[in-house]
Amino acid sequence: MSATLEDDPAQRSAAGGALRSAGIVGLGAALPDRVVPNAEVTPAIGVDEDWIVRRTGIRERRYAVADASLAELATQAGAAALTDAGVAGKDIDLVLVATCSNDSIMPNAAPQVAHSLGALGASAFDVGSACTGFLAALATARGMLVSGAASNALVIGAEIMSRHVDPADRNTAALFGDGAGAIVATAGAPGEIGPVVLGSDGAQAQLIVADRDTQLLAMDGHETFKQAVRRMTEASIAACEAAGVALADVDLYVYHQANTRILASLAERLALDPAKVVDSIASLGNTSAASVPLALADARAQGRLAPGMRVLLAAAGSGFTWGAAVAQWGLPA
Repeated sequence: MSATLEDDPAQRSAAGGALRSAGIVGLGAALPDRVVPNAEVTPAIGVDEDWIVRRTGIRERRYAVADASLAELATQAGAAALTDAGVAGKDIDLVLVATCSNDSIMPNAAPQVAHSLGALGASAFDVGSACTGFLAALATARGMLVSGAASNALVIGAEIMSRHVDPADRNTAALFGDGAGAIVATAGAPGEIGPVVLGSDGAQAQLIVADRDTQLLAMDGHETFKQAVRRMTEASIAACEAAGVALADVDLYVYHQANTRILASLAERLALDPAKVVDSIASLGNTSAASVPLALADARAQGRLAPGMRVLLAAAGSGFTWGAAVAQWGLPA
């Protein structure tokens, strides 16, 4: 059902076969200026603002301008993470952009981001796993860092979901927003990114779709809710087992921000302290692959992160896909 990178022979360094560690050394975020409150969404879907809040927890979201560039938004988040890390672009040898809303079918955003940030010649490619994309990209980065294939990785989740929203679709119109979040991960740095657990179930692929003709999102909200809770519950347990920690010993739970009721259901199923579950969806909405790093950045802005804390990162999304990892936080608050 799922797998980790922990036992992959590729993780063994060429120098003696020892595993290296990888830690997060920088964190950044970028959001469009335009704030879209529920009042702007409700007329087209025939509900009131409180209906949206009750069902999703969302009060507002950010929208990029019509001709915005996803690569530029990703670059802004990446630049913020590099500044936070004190790492120059030229020292980055791996750039990953997780997205499902790229500006074009080709080229990928990552090579453009790498060029803009001065990571000339770096390995750079996009990761397409919808809302699970940041976890999938993190798994890739961790594997390359611990194996010695890279030394400094920039991992970005960036989305302009507003370009794929049907404003008249009650199932999706109020849910999605735009934004980007990024981390810099370095081999041997303080803190440690634990094994990343990933899984998929293609039998559920039609739960969330955007076809090539319309490029508009369509979703079976009820079934997606059930699958998201089930799979993130399983992934949370598996990631803790892979990292050798108890679920109750995690200090902060950073889940994909899709719906406040999903977060509440996860807390109930896993017997988590609700105060330790990050909930930033009210002001951001569902930002797909950007959701987890943006929630992480929001948690740090609130002073909820400190060196040595164990942080669970988890997401689920179209495909159907899911993933989770436990990271020991090494950055100052």
